[in-house]
Parts: sequence; C-alpha cells; structure tokens
Amino acid sequence: MHALVVTAVAAEADSVAAGLGSGPAAAPPPDGGPATPPRALPGGHLISRHDVPGLALDVLVASVGPAAAAAATATALAVADTSGRPYDLVVSAGIGGGFQPAAPVGSLVVADAIVAADLGAETPDGFHTVEQLGFGRVVHLPPAELAARAAEATGGLLAPVLTVSTVTGTAARAAELAARHPMAGAEAMEGFGVAEAAAGYGLPVLELRAVSNPVGPRDRAAWRIGDALAALTAGFHHLVPVLHGWGPRHDRDR
Repeated sequence: MHALVVTAVAAEADSVAAGLGSGPAAAPPPDGGPATPPRALPGGHLISRHDVPGLALDVLVASVGPAAAAAATATALAVADTSGRPYDLVVSAGIGGGFQPAAPVGSLVVADAIVAADLGAETPDGFHTVEQLGFGRVVHLPPAELAARAAEATGGLLAPVLTVSTVTGTAARAAELAARHPMAGAEAMEGFGVAEAAAGYGLPVLELRAVSNPVGPRDRAAWRIGDALAALTAGFHHLVPVLHGWGPRHDRDR
C-alpha cells in the first residue's frame, strides 16, 4: 500500500508523522519507522516518506485552500506516476471546525462525503451548487467500507466534511451551512481540492479532520489547536492498521 497524505501546513504534517512513529512530537509506536528527509516537489511543496511494515506513506504540505491543495496533490500524483511508484490512496488530513454538538473540540471526524459547500451561486431562490447549475460536481464519496473502519478505529464521527474557501465566522453562516448540510460533522479548506485531484487519477480518497474549534462565531481564545493536533496524531496511530488491512487489493469503488 502506497498512500499520499495531504496536509495544509507543517504543523499538521508533523502531527501526522508523529502518529506514524516518525515525527518530532511523540515517541514512535513499536512498529514505526523513520522518515526520509523531506524533499521539494516542483512548485516547492515539501513531501516526506514514512515507512511502517506493509505501508509507505508520503506526507505532503500543500498550503491552505482547495485550489492550492488540488494543485499540490496533482503534482505529487504526477511525480509518483512518472517515477513508477503510483499511489493507491489519497488522504486529506488536518484540523478544522466542528459542527456542534456532534463534533466537539478535540474530537475526530472521518468523512463519509467530501462536499464543496460554497462552490456555486447565490440566487434570489437561495444558494445553488455548481451541480444544480449543471457545471460540475460538489461531492466526492470515500470508499464506504474504508471510511467506516477508519471512524471505528479512531473513535471519530462518520459524517460529511464540508470544504469551504472562507472559514465560517458567524452564527448566521454556521446556521446556513447546517441547514443545507444537516448531517455535516466538520468544515475545512482542502478536502474537496484533494479529492478532485485524486479523482483525476482514478484514486480513492479519505478525509480525517481533528476539531480545533466550533463552527460559528470566530473566537480565537476558544480555539484548541494543540488539542486538535494531538488528536490528529492519535488518529493516525490508530489509522495505520486500517490502511494496512484495506490495501490496494480492495475495489476502489466500494
């Protein structure tokens, strides 16, 4: 199994690496292996290799937002294909906001759907997605079996994760998103971009978010980024056996 894990910033990448047993923030699990030094992809994005028995995971720092995430992910996938070591799975990972009370601060959310929540048009009849307008898609579905097993192993909530280009900062915006997506567990800024790039290569995608703050009024004092990063580390420690057991032999459409 060869998987690409896409994060937005270095702190998220370090937390993922720690969960794999090769990052600076935690003692390695017994089966963990060292990372190779990070290397720069075309465009300057850093990617590092992490090996555990039966798995090779590359962790990419792609920058913030769906466009940057899509571009960096597509570059990494192209480089892997050219080098003769294509990926079997792409994982979008990091911290994000949680819809309350379903996803409290410090918890994990595993996406059963990756949704572009603000890709569309405002109309007199309300918001219409690009799919409703006939211009494209707004949802990617991770493999159902893999997402369910990942949620069970990590203790995460299995729910849609919304991708937004502007982070929610008001109660009115939170209520609007919750009304349109009543089952949503979290919002973040990269998942749909990562999924679009993965789909271009026919690859399955998974998204894991650790909740650093409630979705709603912007209150930096209430953010718990350290707790969320610690949850991300723990989540990846528990996710490794799931990825090992799933493997590329599974049907990518399941």
